[in-house]
Amino acid sequence: MKNKFIIGRYLPLDSIVHRMDPRAKLAFVFFYIVLVFFCHSFPMYGWMLLVLLIFMYCGKIKLFYLLKGLTPILFFLIFTFLMHLFLTKGGTTLFSWKFISIDSGGIKEGSFISMRLMFIMMASTIMTLTTNPIALTDAFDKILSPLKVVKVPVQQLSMMMSIALRFIPTLMEELDKIILAQKSRGSEISSGSMGQRIKAFIPLLIPLFISAFQRAEDLAIAMEVRGYDVNSKRTSFRKLEWHWKDTLLIGSLIPIAVILFVLKYLGV
Repeated sequence: MKNKFIIGRYLPLDSIVHRMDPRAKLAFVFFYIVLVFFCHSFPMYGWMLLVLLIFMYCGKIKLFYLLKGLTPILFFLIFTFLMHLFLTKGGTTLFSWKFISIDSGGIKEGSFISMRLMFIMMASTIMTLTTNPIALTDAFDKILSPLKVVKVPVQQLSMMMSIALRFIPTLMEELDKIILAQKSRGSEISSGSMGQRIKAFIPLLIPLFISAFQRAEDLAIAMEVRGYDVNSKRTSFRKLEWHWKDTLLIGSLIPIAVILFVLKYLGV
């Protein structure tokens, strides 16, 4: 499990994307996700996929590694597609039996929503794979720093995000240990029907939640012992530096958006 789940992980490679300012990558991914929501045709999604593949290539992230790491959300994508397949109506009726019917509009809408979710997860995962969690937290803090004027607890939110990103791989490792312990006791988790697998997975959640709460409590005690004060003003040991390649990354959003809206205008 821990070798398959890569969301929240960081790969310390040497690439141009790794060396970019985390603020630039965070802004790029945010506006990329916004542009994905404007896609409503297969050519538009194809163009956004090409942008994603270029971003992934520059970060030295292999496509197979990325897709394999996102297999845990495959069930959610299939469920989303099936919901639209059977509930969204419109277009030509392709199949009808009693109260069940499948229309071409449902297939199209289900495909679009599934691709949209997949692209969002891929872009976010590439960002976390190429950005140190501490640097990502600093970027989040710097970008939202103007909100301190209206009393928004930016530093607390940044700390929460940093802890959440650090806990994801830890909880996956803990889940892997629980699965191995259950298998050693004769529990069948990876075999049987889908209903049997879901039923066998439920007993794993209780010890996982107990472990998560225990780790959270230990972390809170450790922070209090070291004198952490949420209300005190904090300085940053690491200084973020903006370079020309960061400006180029943000500037690349302009031609990406132009080509996307040209495709939308042409109706392809």
